[in-house]
Amino acid sequence: MTVFRGDVVILDAPFISRPGGKVRPMLVVQNNRNNGRMANTILAVITTNTSRSSEPTQVLIDPKTEPGRSSGSVSLSVVSCENLVTAQQNAIVRKIGRLSDEQMQSVNAALKVSLELL
Repeated sequence: MTVFRGDVVILDAPFISRPGGKVRPMLVVQNNRNNGRMANTILAVITTNTSRSSEPTQVLIDPKTEPGRSSGSVSLSVVSCENLVTAQQNAIVRKIGRLSDEQMQSVNAALKVSLELL
């Protein structure tokens, strides 16, 4: 499956600290050039734990708004830009949506804070 930066996907993600895994939504943050030439991609975790949504490393996705609906999310969620994973693209179950350009600008800013690229 070809993925593009900004795609919201469902990933069969393994747990880091114990055996097993969880199927969960993720945001593709790797650049499209590498997505097209590599077997893996870099993703940011999407979670419904919005308790830290005001932090500069979190981007809110509200499915009640037009940009939120295009994400494919059904619940209020955040892109957790401090929680990045690298995964094989063949572990992606399916695409469910895409973030708007405006939301991706917010993700870019949150990634810069998370990675101290300011």
